[in-house]
Amino acid sequence: MWRFVTILAALAAAVFAAEPPNPPPERWEGQVRAYEAQDVKSPPPQGAVLFVGSSSVRMWKSIPEDFKPMTAIARGIGGSQVSDQIHYADRLVIRYRPAQIVFYAGDNDVWAGKTPERILTDYKTFVAKVRKALPHVPIHFLAIKPSPRRVKVWPQAKEANRLIREYAGTEASLTYIDVATPMLGADGAPRTDIFLKDMLHMNRKGYEVWAPLVKAALEAGATKAREGKKPPK
Repeated sequence: MWRFVTILAALAAAVFAAEPPNPPPERWEGQVRAYEAQDVKSPPPQGAVLFVGSSSVRMWKSIPEDFKPMTAIARGIGGSQVSDQIHYADRLVIRYRPAQIVFYAGDNDVWAGKTPERILTDYKTFVAKVRKALPHVPIHFLAIKPSPRRVKVWPQAKEANRLIREYAGTEASLTYIDVATPMLGADGAPRTDIFLKDMLHMNRKGYEVWAPLVKAALEAGATKAREGKKPPK
C-alpha cells in the first residue's frame, strides 16, 4: 500500500515539475509604473471599458477610436502571461473601476509550455480576484489567437480556448469572444495577411477582424447592465 502511495506521489510531483513556473511579474514593473505616471498626468475616467492583457492589447493603438462612442482605455503588458494579470490586477484593473473588462492573455502561456488546464486555472484566479472588488462587471475573454509563428502550439491554444469557453458559459457576466476562427484560412491554417512581418503580432487588418466582434459583445454587455439596473415591474 505504501509503495502505491509513494508511486502516486512521485507521479504527481513529476506532473507538477513538468509545469513551467510563473516568471517573476516584477519584470513588468517599468511598464506598470509608466501607466501609473500617465494616469497622474491625465487621469482616465472610471466606468470605461478596460482592455488588459499582453502585447495584442498593448499594440492595439486604435482602441479609443475603434470603440467610440464608448470610452475605452488599454493597459496591455507586452510579453505578459495570465499570472502577470493576476499579480497586477489591483493596479491595472480594479483601480479603474471599469464598466466592462476585455481580457487577452494566454498566448505567451502556451508558448512557455503551460497546459490548457493551467491557463484555465489561472484565468479563474484572475476572475475571482476581480470579482472580490467588482462583483458584477462583465469580463470578456478574447480567444487565444492562432499565429503562423506559433502554429506548432495551436492545438494546445485551441484546447485552452475550449476550456475557457465552457467556463465562461457558467456565469452570466463572463463572455468568450471567438476572435480565433476568423483568423484561420479555408485550409485551417492561420492567415498570413493579418500579421506583421514577425508573423506573431497583428497588423491593422487583423485588428479589423477583432474590432466588430468585440464591439458587439461590449454592446450586449452594456445592454445587460442597463437592464439589470431597471427596477422590477
